[in-house]
Amino acid sequence: MKEKLIPFIKQFLPFSILLFVAQLLITRFLFAETPFYYPVYSVYAFHFILTFFLYLFLVFVNVTFFDKTGYTFLATGILKMMASVVFLLPLIQSDFEDKIPDVGAFFIPFFLFLLFETIHSVKLLNTN
Repeated sequence: MKEKLIPFIKQFLPFSILLFVAQLLITRFLFAETPFYYPVYSVYAFHFILTFFLYLFLVFVNVTFFDKTGYTFLATGILKMMASVVFLLPLIQSDFEDKIPDVGAFFIPFFLFLLFETIHSVKLLNTN
């Protein structure tokens, strides 16, 4: 299991840090006047933790039940979407005036993390 997880971590950490720094700089300098409901670090903490643990679970399923890895990937994708709705629920229910920048600041990294996870999941499926 370790040999499948370490290459992921070696690419996932720099990917996450690079995206975090890029979005932090963009929100600080290009959108300095725009108020955000969620700080950048909370969005990235959510994405980082969720992606890491879902991929960890995917590797576990791949090692123990290889034939169920694809179904597990689909299930974890649905769980990730549901967790995203729960994460955004306070914003949705708030009286915050302009929610569009926050939704964009959340879903752009969401899809980038999802793409990263999908690429590594396909690699995981193709290794066996």
